[in-house]
Amino acid sequence: MAKGKLTFADIDVTVTVPAGTRVIEVSEKVGAGIIYGCREGDCGTCLMKVEEGMENLSEPTVLEDKVLKENMAGKDMRCACQAQVIGEGEVKVKPA
Repeated sequence: MAKGKLTFADIDVTVTVPAGTRVIEVSEKVGAGIIYGCREGDCGTCLMKVEEGMENLSEPTVLEDKVLKENMAGKDMRCACQAQVIGEGEVKVKPA
């Protein structure tokens, strides 16, 4: 199974995760500062800034895209509860 690297810039921690892992799942485990409300991609609380590796995250779902637009999020923003690490690349994120 493919694995990717996920770095949380706010706490300077990097972990290796299986492809398909949602960012919020790992954030909780390592104590990163990404907060969340619903975990369903509906509230926008878990917005995060992707500093590197956007191409190594899943494409936004229709629901996530709607939430990003409603929150006027920049092109470098994603919802941590929806974004999944894909492939073997590296992703670096921090709370919005």
